[in-house]
Amino acid sequence: MNKPTESNACYTIKRGNSPLVATAIHSGHDVRQNISNLFALAAEERLREEDPYTDAWVVITDNQIIGHNSRFELDLNRPPEQAIYRKPEDAWGLHVWKEDFPEDLARESMGRYDQFYADVKQMLTQIQEQHGCFVVYDLHTYNHKREGANGPAANPEENPEVNIGTGNMNREKWAPVIDAFTHSLSAYDYQGRHLDVRENVKFKGGYFMRWIHDTFGDKACVMSIEFKKFFMDEWTGEPDEAQVQEIRKALEQTTEPVLEALAKVCQP
Repeated sequence: MNKPTESNACYTIKRGNSPLVATAIHSGHDVRQNISNLFALAAEERLREEDPYTDAWVVITDNQIIGHNSRFELDLNRPPEQAIYRKPEDAWGLHVWKEDFPEDLARESMGRYDQFYADVKQMLTQIQEQHGCFVVYDLHTYNHKREGANGPAANPEENPEVNIGTGNMNREKWAPVIDAFTHSLSAYDYQGRHLDVRENVKFKGGYFMRWIHDTFGDKACVMSIEFKKFFMDEWTGEPDEAQVQEIRKALEQTTEPVLEALAKVCQP
């Protein structure tokens, strides 16, 4: 029986019955009203570094975590001391705020951060107690045309279409799960071709992944799955809807082999 959805202004957590969790913690674009006029960045500039449409992919499983607020308000994939972008070097050289971010508003942001991690810990603890182990698809996107809309794309040799980050885990234990995911996604017929799927080329995973592994140890297998923004215009934010849905289908067909691998790896 599915558990109730927990939701607030910042995120939604939906608890189901599967040992598979899908997350889209950077999909949000909202900012709370009492900080909206403090931004030096326009909404369009913030959108460029967010992960739009990843929330459309979490439907592949019944355990879902979706962030609603912009990472420029509060980055849930960074450690507490870095969760607010205070300096340009925290945010790809961008000047995020018109002035120094007020400490009272920072405390409010960090209260939301702490609540998010408390709620996620409660959810994952329940899943671990029910199933013994669990797998997380930590879904993200990344830019590859940083020199402008008409500029050259980043070198594809160093920028795979799908980067699987597997840092900070017992890679040997979880090899069957990771291999099942990689093989399944690579083999998928993606509009008449195959996706370029590689491991730890561009990213190895962020704080959210590390926190789950540090908290749950070998009971958790978190894959940080970064899709290059080939399915959208990263400068305007406009998606190719057919590709957004095709990626969802590609991810969906990985779940059965991943769960089969998990069942063999996860011993009571």
